[in-house]
Order: sequence, then structure tokens, then C-alpha cells
Amino acid sequence: MNLQHVDIVFQLIVFLFAISVHESAHAWMANLRGDPTARMLGRISLNPIRHIDPLGTVLLPLIAMFFHVPVLGWAKPTPVDPRNFKNPVLDDVLTAVVGPASNFVVASCAVLVLALVKLLSPLGKILVVGIPQGWIPMQTDSLLVPFCLLFYQAVVINVVLGVFNLIPVPPLDGSHVFRHLLPTGALRVYDAIGMFGLFVLVFWGGGLLTKLIRPAIAVFNQILIKI
Repeated sequence: MNLQHVDIVFQLIVFLFAISVHESAHAWMANLRGDPTARMLGRISLNPIRHIDPLGTVLLPLIAMFFHVPVLGWAKPTPVDPRNFKNPVLDDVLTAVVGPASNFVVASCAVLVLALVKLLSPLGKILVVGIPQGWIPMQTDSLLVPFCLLFYQAVVINVVLGVFNLIPVPPLDGSHVFRHLLPTGALRVYDAIGMFGLFVLVFWGGGLLTKLIRPAIAVFNQILIKI
């Protein structure tokens, strides 16, 4: 198994962890705001098996890895019953945005780990600066190489998921914010778009996704290079 294969395995591991954190955050916030539905179904868990969606968690990430593009996908939606919320609008928004927020927190923690590696090791400094620019020294078998790759994938994949889920297309998390700004008539049409809009975005909206995601990754890359 060469380094490219190791990186693919790391992408899968990080992706499963990222969606587990994301969905657990939804379930935790919903429970905190008064809806125990997800908690009672065991969804406040980092066990990826509880969150796997055959299409969004398995097929789509495998396609992304095959074509060497950033891993994109989704987990099984966290069940939420808004009738249990005391403040339906605010609680729905908080439950939605905490998912992407959790991914940005994980990405930030991964940056801190890489910053520590960069500070403590000369080779680590080379790796933390080089990996975001697509360069890895091949003349070393140091365990720092896969270690830095793993945590860099944690940065990239969590940023991708965070930005992707903030897009206001049903049923993505961003739609739970945007829908509350719409009048009733427009809301019916908006909700009816559903999965159709998501499929259009994923399979034909590559240019838009790139324009949204690439700048966010670039910000984290610059942090890693300059710290």
C-alpha cells in the first residue's frame, strides 16, 4: 500500500468521523432545546453505524475518492420533531447550524494539532507547510508523514462538510435558516424542491461548490502555512 492508498483510507476514516460528529451535534442540540427524539433513537453517538446513509455515506464518497476530488456526502438525517421545541424557529435554526459548526470546530482542532507538530519538529514544519501545497517529502519513512496527512484530511473534509451543509438547499442545514425568511407560498415551493435540488447541486453544481468550498479551504491552508 503506497502513500496515496493510505491517504484514501484516511479520507474514509475522517469522513465517517466528521459525519458522526455532525449528526451527534444535531441530536445533542435538539435534545437540549426540548426534543428527545434523536436521543431516544441513540443518535447522540460517534458510532458511524448509527448515522450511515447508503447513498450519501457510502456511494458518493467512494465516487469522490475514485475521481480524486474532495470527499462529499451526507449521513442519515437526524430525526427532529419541531413540535417539541419551545421556540420553534430559534430552536430549529440552532439545531441546524450546530452540525456545520461542529465540523468547523473539528477542523480548527486539527489545525491546532498540526501547529503543535510544526512547532516541535523540523520535519513536521516541512510537512505542515508542504501538504497543503501538494508536496510531501518521499525520502522519509517517518510516522509524521501519515500522521500529518490524517490531520490535514481532518481539516479539509470537515471544512468541505461544514460549507456544503450551510448551502440553503433543502434538506441541507442552511435551508433550515433560509426557510424561516420565506412567505408561506414560497415556502411550499421551496420545501417541495427537496432532494431534487440536492441532487442537482451535487451532480451538476460542481462549479458552484468549488467556488464556495475552495476559499474556505484556502483560509485554513494559509493558517497552516503562516503559523
